[in-house]
Amino acid sequence: MNDKQLLRYSRHILLDDIGIEGQQRLLAAKALIIGAGGLGSPVALYLATAGVGHITVMDDDVVDLTNLQRQIAHTTARIGQTKVESLKQSLAAINPEIQVQALPLRADAALLDQWVSQADIVLDCCDNFRTRHAINRACVTHRKPLVSGAAIAFDGQISLFDSAQPDSPCYACLFPPDSQVDEVRCATMGVFAPLVGIIGSMQAAEALKWLIGLPTPLAHRLQMLDARRMEWNAIEVRPTPDCPVCAQARRN
Repeated sequence: MNDKQLLRYSRHILLDDIGIEGQQRLLAAKALIIGAGGLGSPVALYLATAGVGHITVMDDDVVDLTNLQRQIAHTTARIGQTKVESLKQSLAAINPEIQVQALPLRADAALLDQWVSQADIVLDCCDNFRTRHAINRACVTHRKPLVSGAAIAFDGQISLFDSAQPDSPCYACLFPPDSQVDEVRCATMGVFAPLVGIIGSMQAAEALKWLIGLPTPLAHRLQMLDARRMEWNAIEVRPTPDCPVCAQARRN
């Protein structure tokens, strides 16, 4: 690190759990963020401020007026612009030293196979189960850690799935791909603005801890927030022996 970087990241370096070695790990890290909206905004902003050196963001949507109630990386002046380009501008304004790859594309199996393989950690900030399961399959295939977050109305949840660990569950262990799940979107149900900030900030925190090498207890726990009462609940998550996604990978 040069003198400017030592100053920029000095509050991290002062922490015994991070120090210069941990900060250097962040500078060398590659993060893939799927979704540049309510969750993706705080995730990307905090990864950028923390100095994650390579950030790739994938989202095919454009900035809309209704997004600005909660998607804090975007501005009124950028309405109509792709979310990934808008987000890239915000990250550059905060930390021009990092590299940001903006992909204005809808995540599908082929794209995920390409980009997940190149990442050190993947953050699921999307808003539908089909994409979540596609992300999970790619992470299991390439044995990449996945930080999954979701938020709707006043309810949020977060967990971490580390497919490189033999005792780790995957997203499909918790939410089987063949289960009947009603898709609930912000456009029809609404979402409490600070909720995505809370969950997204926690996703960023778990990703940074994993990259630094700190313990990540959410690897075996689904943490759920009721923001009306500001109450947290948690359930233990274990691998499903017959999981159609990760069972075979664990045996190998």
